[in-house]
Amino acid sequence: MDELADAYAYPADRDVWLRANMVSTLDGAAQHDGRSQPISSAADMRVFGTLRGLADVVVVGAETVRQEGYRPARAREAFAARRAADGQAPAPAVAVVSAGLDLDFSSPLFTEPSVPTLLVTGAGAPADRVAAARAAGAEIVIAGDGAAVDPARAVRALAERGLRRLLTEGGPRLLGQFVAARVLDELCLTVSPMLTAGDAQRIAGGPALTVPERFALRSLLEEDGFLFARYHQGRHSAE
Repeated sequence: MDELADAYAYPADRDVWLRANMVSTLDGAAQHDGRSQPISSAADMRVFGTLRGLADVVVVGAETVRQEGYRPARAREAFAARRAADGQAPAPAVAVVSAGLDLDFSSPLFTEPSVPTLLVTGAGAPADRVAAARAAGAEIVIAGDGAAVDPARAVRALAERGLRRLLTEGGPRLLGQFVAARVLDELCLTVSPMLTAGDAQRIAGGPALTVPERFALRSLLEEDGFLFARYHQGRHSAE
């Protein structure tokens, strides 16, 4: 585990770093039957756990929380010493990005977290849902003037809380927003040796960029036919 954690360590010279972790089939599907688990593997889950073990906060969209049945991130003994040395909490916080706050506040994500779950929303979010979230113990982070969340403001707002090592696990809509805002620093992409056909979403959705954004390959691992690639955004590629 230490070797894998070293391989995926956050850059030491960056105050804020937004990393995404996604899985895709050979034909570009990010999900099967609405979930990523069917196209994953044991090795993919080890990388998933490692990335969570290194992050200050896991940033995820509300739809993914609903579809994947998100639970709080748990403290893991394998990362306890590393996190303590870095001044991190025992487990990363989970930050849910949502305009409407249409979430089940009785779910474990809100009733059982070791650190309070964060809700990243806009100033125009429904007042009754904001009140319900706070009553459930969630902390509200405002990152937009209307109901919608501004991706760049969300990153800044979390960093201002000391959550500077960010990990987003999507879904595709949220990742697309981070890409469009050009605030994504790193993509950890698992290529699953599966074909699904159908009309599943890609790893990033939303409007296309006018000019494609170039990323550079930093590392590539393989196990059981699964490829684990790390890409840095072009502005970091020569560093």
